[in-house]
Order: sequence, then C-alpha cells, then structure tokens
Amino acid sequence: MNTIVTCRHFKAHEELVDYAKDAAEKLDHYYDGIMKCEIKLSYHKAQNSVKVAEVILSVYKQKITAKVETDDYHKSIDGAIVKALAQVKKYKEKLHAKDRIQVRRVRSKAD
Repeated sequence: MNTIVTCRHFKAHEELVDYAKDAAEKLDHYYDGIMKCEIKLSYHKAQNSVKVAEVILSVYKQKITAKVETDDYHKSIDGAIVKALAQVKKYKEKLHAKDRIQVRRVRSKAD
C-alpha cells in the first residue's frame, strides 16, 4: 500500500508523519486490496485550533473517506483510522457477499 501524508498550511514534524504512516499500516492487516492511502492533516484557526485528519483510501473501483476533527492531531488520526477501518470492513463484507452470490449462480447452472 502506498501511503501519502499531506500537511496543509503547516510543516509537520517527522514524528507526526511517522505516526500517521504507522496508523495507516494497520489498515493493511484487515484488507490487502487497499492500493493507496492519503492522509491529509490541516487545522481551522491559528489559536485554539481544531485539528483535522482526513483519510482517503483507494480500493477497487471506490474511494473510502473518513474525516475527524479534534483538538489534537494524534486523536484525529486515530479517529479517522477507526472510521476508515469500519468502512473497509463493510466494503469487504459486501465484496464477499457478491462473490458468494456469483458462486451460487455458477453452481446452480452446473447442476
């Protein structure tokens, strides 16, 4: 999986970029069909800012998007990864359900 971390309007520390990449690698354990993962970090205001993390996953013929706003980048990244993980699991279940239906059709035609 190709992971890209983009920071809008600021320069992130290497520690934060590495944290985001490590968090994205956790998604690869659940579904290996993820081709690309984009993590976009930004904020709304300069003082008392709201930190935003957006995770965009490219899977077969679809994009999965999760966005979380909190007061800390680590919390935002974790929340977005959890949301994206739930969507990946749902996508994977739908994909397997379609496969089961096709297998049943093939078996019924063969009988």
